[in-house]
Amino acid sequence: MDFEGQHIIITGGSSGIGQATAQQLAQSGAHITIIARNLAQLEVAKSAISTAKARSDQKILTLAADVSDQPQVAATIEAAIAQNGPPDGLITSAGMAHPGYFQDLPLEIFERTMAVNYFGTLYSIKAALPAMVQRGCGHLVLISSGVGLMGIFGYTPYSPSKFALRGLAESLRGELRPCGIHLSIVYPPDTDTPQLQQENQTKPPETKAIAATAEMWTAEDVATEIVRGMKTKAFVITPGLEMTLLARFHSLLSPVLNWYFDRIVTRGLKA
Repeated sequence: MDFEGQHIIITGGSSGIGQATAQQLAQSGAHITIIARNLAQLEVAKSAISTAKARSDQKILTLAADVSDQPQVAATIEAAIAQNGPPDGLITSAGMAHPGYFQDLPLEIFERTMAVNYFGTLYSIKAALPAMVQRGCGHLVLISSGVGLMGIFGYTPYSPSKFALRGLAESLRGELRPCGIHLSIVYPPDTDTPQLQQENQTKPPETKAIAATAEMWTAEDVATEIVRGMKTKAFVITPGLEMTLLARFHSLLSPVLNWYFDRIVTRGLKA
């Protein structure tokens, strides 16, 4: 088992991609700590993850915290280390999205989205990294998004926060390499998760039309790609051909995709 005995901390591990990844890592023998805000959801997720364990002695720990609150994150990861030992991996899956028309969205949505998606990741890394550096090993996995590669109509709060993760990952990768710490950044496509269901409540029709042109993934399939990327120590993890092409050829594809998406929006306005 590739992750036998390792301690993996996952923020946003109570649902969606985070929970699916936790279950697959538990199947591979890892001890798991999941962090999220909702205690009830944490307990439901713990039950599912425990069922997936490869061995009865694996530890599944749940801790409640708001990742946008730096003191909470620091205390929570300190508690995880005290109970489950130093982390071999940290997966930052906690995130939020509130799409809408830029002019209609209050500034609070932009601020909250950046606080959760970017600073929540930053705070988590800051809290977990010293233990990894001390041991000279570890693996950070940052969950970005396909809209972290290319901005999309309706995602003005969300896309910049995911672009910021790309900048953080690309800057930090080389700095951590001499310390023996690997770093991966994941660009999932649209994934069938509770977060996506929440997004659909405020998503403009133009955004829905653009999203309909792309393949929908399950959280389990995305998790499989994440675990595979962790095994191979891949820096960029791009589930599916669409994300792979966008990651590799963004500068070439962006003008064509912008033209295509503009046509979709224009048709929607005329309808």
